Amino acid sequence: MTVDNLEKDLKQGKLNSIYLFYGEELYLLENAVKKIKKIFGELILGINYIQIDETNVNSIISDIETPAFGFDKKLIIAKNTGLLKKEKKANSKSNNDLQKKIAEYIKGNIETIKESTILVFIEEDISKNELTKVIEENGIVCNFERLKPIDIKRRLKIICNSYEVNVDERTLDLLIETSGTNMQNLINEIRKLIEYTGKGGTITKESVEKLAIKEFEARIFDLTDELGKKNIAKAMEILKELIYNKEPVQKILITLYNHFKKIYLTKLCIEENRDILPVLNLKPNQTFLVSKYKRQAGYFKINELRKILGELIKLDNNYKSGLIDINIGLEAILCAYI
Repeated sequence: MTVDNLEKDLKQGKLNSIYLFYGEELYLLENAVKKIKKIFGELILGINYIQIDETNVNSIISDIETPAFGFDKKLIIAKNTGLLKKEKKANSKSNNDLQKKIAEYIKGNIETIKESTILVFIEEDISKNELTKVIEENGIVCNFERLKPIDIKRRLKIICNSYEVNVDERTLDLLIETSGTNMQNLINEIRKLIEYTGKGGTITKESVEKLAIKEFEARIFDLTDELGKKNIAKAMEILKELIYNKEPVQKILITLYNHFKKIYLTKLCIEENRDILPVLNLKPNQTFLVSKYKRQAGYFKINELRKILGELIKLDNNYKSGLIDINIGLEAILCAYI
């Protein structure tokens, strides 16, 4: 089931007996769980509300069978139990045995479960196994994958409309480029912009640039822009801001390398007249970045990009060998590009 269809069902107060939620978009996932709890009604932990994780997953069948004293149904939320994802070989036998046991129990007692229980499995990721198959056959499986920009903008527009604040497509594009595609972050940013703009007002490009917090990757794009424009002082300033904001320097190094690698691949694709999108291996919600990589590829020559990538690899090796301080090494690479 899609997230939109799930949300429609929950808005109408419809509850299924078994759910499996997984994926990266945790804000929407947690929001769906909150709606299920709200529809379910009064929750008393240990009576009609049971929480399961990897430490007590063995008790899930007995928890289903135990009556919800004084209540018609119970809500069981089994979160990050590890039952639905691939396990390391050392743990696979016991885990597989438990998967099969629970799958067989659900299959054989589905009518009883429907009458007495709402069972919600929540995992970061899943793999195909017997339990997954049984849940698919008897319940609802929903992948909360990162939303594409068009879906993000639709949701942000709805929020703006509810507060009677105007915003256009291009401004929302800028907000996504600035603050990323994480819905929790974007909702925090749009609410801040709504508060700043006021009822009847319009969120502008200027207000986004002034108020929206830039995510880490957006700052890497900014640093690269300044480097491409030969504005070394500004590039150094951005680097120091990232370090001051407690971003791990090793993370900055790795991200810069991956970023320049994508610019290098983009440059090659442009020169060879090849399709860029499959080469960059971007997620569906990141395709809007192609135009930014193409623009930044225009700043550099092929040999310059090869040199920067080589210097970043060299710095990583020298840093790990204790031959150079990584901060000084990064600054030296930036300063060398003049």
